[in-house]
Amino acid sequence: MTDSYWLSEPAEQLPRVACGGPVDVVVIGGGVTGCSCALTLAEAGLRVRLYEARRVASGASGRNGGFALRGLAISYPAARERFGSTAAEALWRFTERSLDRMETLAGDALRRVGSLRLADDEELAAVRAEYEALRGDGLSAEWVDELGSPLAATFRGAILHPGDGSLQPARWVRRLAARAAEAGVEIAEETRIESLEDLEAEHVVIATDGYTHGLLAELDRAIKPIRGQVIVTEPLAETLYPRPHYARHGFDYWQQTPDRRLVLGGRRDLSLETEFTNEESITEPIQAELETFAAELIGEEPRIEHRWPGIFGTTEDELPLVGRLPGRDRVWVSAGYSGHGNVLGLGCGELVAQAILGSPAPELQYFDPARVLYDEAV
Repeated sequence: MTDSYWLSEPAEQLPRVACGGPVDVVVIGGGVTGCSCALTLAEAGLRVRLYEARRVASGASGRNGGFALRGLAISYPAARERFGSTAAEALWRFTERSLDRMETLAGDALRRVGSLRLADDEELAAVRAEYEALRGDGLSAEWVDELGSPLAATFRGAILHPGDGSLQPARWVRRLAARAAEAGVEIAEETRIESLEDLEAEHVVIATDGYTHGLLAELDRAIKPIRGQVIVTEPLAETLYPRPHYARHGFDYWQQTPDRRLVLGGRRDLSLETEFTNEESITEPIQAELETFAAELIGEEPRIEHRWPGIFGTTEDELPLVGRLPGRDRVWVSAGYSGHGNVLGLGCGELVAQAILGSPAPELQYFDPARVLYDEAV
């Protein structure tokens, strides 16, 4: 019951590839980022070996709420203030292209049903301002005034992001891994990397998001693990929430699956200090809060069939670290998505691969690890 609902779906055996000996690139992490990076490199003709400590998609990529959202963890107005309107729009367009790319690869693991960012009294002005900023820069968004019961009792409006999607994340990443293996990537599951020193490769890519702890001291300082907790109900009688919903600065998020199960996560602000952890375990207080919230959304107490924790990584400025590590010429990183890893992981894995191949994209400058890390010799 404490296993991820997404991971309970049977997984097909991955194609076996045996490179043997040194390779061009070693990728650490069998989630969306690692598989995306490895696929891009292999399709360009490089020899790639990917290591996963457990099984493909077993970390955050198979333990999240199943949201496929454009954008960053910071709001669009915050991105405009930090980078300027032109760069902010370019970053949002980058994530939209990543979503389109996901659609070409994911099959029925992705449904482009849109998403709703809900605003209560406290958030209404900020959410409305975000809508105006998006529309002002020519990005698609719709304002929703009429929310219906029971949402109207709490929320005053919402932004509909029409291009967003609902994801079966484990199915998606497993398919991405299979495609990478078919392109020639050697995938070594149940192989934990404790040290980078003995890896025989020209380049090493760390793609472990919140599971980076212990690999490099500077990453331990820069990326903090956060635990998210999720519950899934039995199938409900009707579909009440056909698309991803999120509210309260992302502390609440929920949707229904095609078979009408409610997937609901969040409430970690109930105990923020205890949720800054890499311990994969559920806690009674937050689970009780999630159950209470589920009953409010449904109108009755549901039967819970799955509950689980997942770890994701965050940085001080809530932007990922993507690129070459300062002072470590052969080591690259793509991690720290601050809860927005499903889409960013795909796009940023490709960004690192393109840079290794000698064609760095302009988006890399905004995620440069040098902004928070300092030179440290290998």
